[in-house]
Amino acid sequence: MRISLIQLDIAFGNPEINYATAERKIHQAAAEQPDCLILPELWTTGYDLSRLEEIGDPEGRITKGFISTLAKQYNINIVAGSVASKGSAGITNSMFIFSRQGELVGEYSKLHLFRLMDEHLYLQPGEAKGLFTLDGTLCAGLICYDIRFPEWVRAHTAQGAEVLFISAEWPLPRLSHWRALLISRAIENQCYVVACNRAGSDPTNTFAGHSMIIDPWGDIICEASEGEEILTGTLDLPRVREIREQIPIFSDRRPHLYY
Repeated sequence: MRISLIQLDIAFGNPEINYATAERKIHQAAAEQPDCLILPELWTTGYDLSRLEEIGDPEGRITKGFISTLAKQYNINIVAGSVASKGSAGITNSMFIFSRQGELVGEYSKLHLFRLMDEHLYLQPGEAKGLFTLDGTLCAGLICYDIRFPEWVRAHTAQGAEVLFISAEWPLPRLSHWRALLISRAIENQCYVVACNRAGSDPTNTFAGHSMIIDPWGDIICEASEGEEILTGTLDLPRVREIREQIPIFSDRRPHLYY
């Protein structure tokens, strides 16, 4: 599976600019002939949380139509980062996943809201897992702060997920945490980690970039810098099963004693 990560600098609170930028970047990434693309967290609005009632996407309809069209146009699976999706029960930070045929094959709303960036004041937490299948491979979607909860990640890999797709707006001061946590999640779950962060800054934060792909042994396949970048790497999916057979942590678990 060949994957391109689109590390964007997001225009704060300006969906029109961000949709245009994403379309241009997806066109550029398509030239690499990837099987899948991934975008960062809240790529349509950035963290302009106080204006989400005004600039959020009603039920994600705008984003769904936009991504579905591009997935079909380029014959590429797209993990569409996440957007502020406005519903009757409030606003969620939601990831939408589309197949090559432009079909919605997965949807996940961020379970863990990050209080340090006031998410809990403006967003509603999700209530469901992020499992989905792309080209016959079971995958899982996670969003930013979720990677600090290893039990939530394990809830997906214990069901067989072999690739973790992570979209984020991770700040630069905690870059060392970003790298360490992602490598740890890959090693302990014996899976590929595909993590797409944003670049640039907003009025209160500077973001780390450093999107990366990590293999099930914890080795970094490729890693971006801090600026805007399209990063492309290849997953050798049989390696997941080989490593899980070599060190059989899933069969050696004793979950009945863990809680």
